[in-house]
Amino acid sequence: MMIQKQKTIIIYSVVALLIGVAVVGNLFSKEFNWSSSDFLIAGIILLGTALIIDTIHRIVKNRTYKFLLFIAVLFVMILIWVELAVGFFGTPFAGT
Repeated sequence: MMIQKQKTIIIYSVVALLIGVAVVGNLFSKEFNWSSSDFLIAGIILLGTALIIDTIHRIVKNRTYKFLLFIAVLFVMILIWVELAVGFFGTPFAGT
């Protein structure tokens, strides 16, 4: 069984891996064109999500509630990401 510190390291390592993939994609692909502000916003969204998931993991003891909260947090993160990327809902955050 993993200890809490190992689980926390895994959660934040996923964030680092995702940002690393984005950096590599930005370096080697012409279709992947992120600016430094794009990386900053992605980092804030991903680190914020990781922080919330880590907090839920530490506080909530019931596995069912924990799983449902993880799904809800990830769903909200995906909705925010989609809105910022393509303006799906047409809010001012997407630049429309």
